[in-house]
Amino acid sequence: MNPFMGDNFLLSSDCARKLYHEYARPEPIFDYHCHLSVKDIADDRRFNNITEIWLKGDHYKWRAMRALGNDERYITGDASDREKFDVWANDLPSCLGNPLYHWSHLELRAGFGIDDPISGRTAERIWNETSRQLRQPGMSARGLLRKFNVRLVGSTDDPTDTLEFHAQIARDPSMGDIAVRPNWRADNLVKIEVDGFAAYIDKLAHASETAIDDFQSLKAALLRRLDHFCAHGCIAADHGIPVLRYAPLASESVIDQIVQKRLSGQRLSEEEIAQYATAIQVWLAGQYAERGWAMQLHIGAQLNNNTAMLNQLGPNTGFDAIRDRPISEGLAGLLDAMNSNSGLPRLVIHTINPSQNEVIATLCACFQGGNTRGKIQFGAAWWFNDQLDGMRRQLTQLSQLGILGTFVGMITDSRSLLSYSRHEYFRRLLCDMVGSWMENGEVPQDFGLVGEMIRKICYRNAAEFFSL
Repeated sequence: MNPFMGDNFLLSSDCARKLYHEYARPEPIFDYHCHLSVKDIADDRRFNNITEIWLKGDHYKWRAMRALGNDERYITGDASDREKFDVWANDLPSCLGNPLYHWSHLELRAGFGIDDPISGRTAERIWNETSRQLRQPGMSARGLLRKFNVRLVGSTDDPTDTLEFHAQIARDPSMGDIAVRPNWRADNLVKIEVDGFAAYIDKLAHASETAIDDFQSLKAALLRRLDHFCAHGCIAADHGIPVLRYAPLASESVIDQIVQKRLSGQRLSEEEIAQYATAIQVWLAGQYAERGWAMQLHIGAQLNNNTAMLNQLGPNTGFDAIRDRPISEGLAGLLDAMNSNSGLPRLVIHTINPSQNEVIATLCACFQGGNTRGKIQFGAAWWFNDQLDGMRRQLTQLSQLGILGTFVGMITDSRSLLSYSRHEYFRRLLCDMVGSWMENGEVPQDFGLVGEMIRKICYRNAAEFFSL
């Protein structure tokens, strides 16, 4: 019987163990998509207790706490940090089989060297030990990045952001070899149908010092903001697309009219929404390609399903789900329009719906080329999929329908510094899968060959893909 989450956790063969311990584990982390606070890194924030770094902002844990019947006071409410931690410690034994059980133990082990199973019985000891360690010099925000061997943090930044904290970090030589680079998050530009679109365009006009009253002036404003992001070292853009809309490219005058209509407060038809969404994304893709940025698409989340809780707590609080709307024709049309008109940048496509894995993988293959290795990526298992079965499915389907050796690897997609342990989870599963191929004679037992592929997937492919 194997020890609980021991050194060889998830590594079921000798080959898997060798691949992980000698090839995957030493590689740095290139986290090209996350939601960490750049201000926390710029200020080298220190955390007062485990709740501040572990539970605040973690809507994965909040969902479980609600499912176990806890009052919202102990989740996002006014209970003390210690009370919230005690509730989570008491709850976790009920999460056997849920990835939160593994993640939470990996986070404590990697962050604090604590191997105790988390429960109400161990809560006092864990609270005291983590509080003691968080007072030590190496446990600040930057210290934790070094502890996890992080080389790149790709933050999530709205086009109107000042990026002042990125500038502060760039001026600070104490960051050493840790890079923090903005990702241009274009969601608010694309979602013309939402109620706040006109107010957002006003905010963009102020940030860009450009009056915006049609599509032409919108693009002029965006050019100034794109240049601003370039000046702060941006390496990628990111589009979160809950509903993928596509329409054949309309003329500039038609898109001008759509923008003017929406800015005047009028509602748009579904066709007009799709025409605008296609036009702005095709134009932006060309700008990304021209600047050498990569592009990411995060497809298919069904957001804010609980209206009462949205009104109480706001978005990103644990009330999202998987959307089952078909995407194949729309995504193919959008990629083809980019490729045929403005230019298709290096692209990573993530889907929240695992039933779409094969759709994404096969579409990626249709747009490879351009003398770029792995130009179009079927991205890592994301959100509800970054667990045992989800990662195994994504890796299997990528290897069978694409080229595993070009894969740019894992992301955290997280607001917590402790979530870098998810890269360990991913690497163990990757090595277990490839190690089983070696054990079964499906690939050569050549650790020079296979181990080099593992190293590239864990770090080096992403560093090359995003031109760090």
